[in-house]
Amino acid sequence: MTAPHTGGCRCGAVRFEASAEPHHISYCHCSDCRRASGAPVSAFVGFMADQVALDGKALKTYENGPVRRSFCGTCGSPIAYVDERLGGQIYFMLGAMDMPAYFRPTVHAHVREQLPFLHMPDALPRELKTSVPRPDGQRPDGQRPDGTQS
Repeated sequence: MTAPHTGGCRCGAVRFEASAEPHHISYCHCSDCRRASGAPVSAFVGFMADQVALDGKALKTYENGPVRRSFCGTCGSPIAYVDERLGGQIYFMLGAMDMPAYFRPTVHAHVREQLPFLHMPDALPRELKTSVPRPDGQRPDGQRPDGTQS
């Protein structure tokens, strides 16, 4: 798999291109991603934002706390999310990639919120909370630096 990696929405009004390899590919089982995607589990491909060109006048955003999700205002396709705590990173929906089969997730995040009927029998690591540590000290296992659970 070599860059550039491209993708976009269903109707073509929003397009993006990453000029480098992704730094993170994961499944997310959190309820926020479920509601944003309309799917029982989401998958994301993470790039450094300065390596991405995103184009489309139809691009709309929705902000919820530190997370800003983008979608096509024409067809409604979810496109990406940016977490302000993860400066300089952008995570595209795996389904928005032109060649999604090239991006194999390497971890499951927020498995504490995984739907009980959803069975994904792979050997990937499973994090109780996030798979990408935030600067606020939250580790992938959901614990704070002092050992307490967040």
